[in-house]
Amino acid sequence: MRLRRHIQEQHESSHGIDLAPMLDFVLNLLIFFIITAIFVKESGLLVNRPTSISTDTKSESIAIQILDTGEIYVDNRVVDARAVRANVERMHAVNPQSGVLILADENAPTGTVVQVVDQVHLGGIWNITFSTSE
Repeated sequence: MRLRRHIQEQHESSHGIDLAPMLDFVLNLLIFFIITAIFVKESGLLVNRPTSISTDTKSESIAIQILDTGEIYVDNRVVDARAVRANVERMHAVNPQSGVLILADENAPTGTVVQVVDQVHLGGIWNITFSTSE
């Protein structure tokens, strides 16, 4: 009889798993993620969106078209990405108030679009309008 009582006491003392260490660990993870989320800054591209659409903008803008194949057209001529700067500088010298209109196809390579924007910036124009071609 004495042996049975001792076995029952062992079963009564172990009711379940102690969750306190796991809760401490989860609380530490939560604090870590909250603190690190504050310091994460996403990089982005500063885009000046036009406030109103005017019909004069297209006639004064330097149109650059980027096809889905990656071809770049400036003034209805196929140019290399490195030649965009020279063409933009030449056209900007004729009309200093002109901006650039980039007509990119929906499937145009993003790297090509970024290269064109960089070349336009190197050409001295920061007024860039983006649009998709039909």
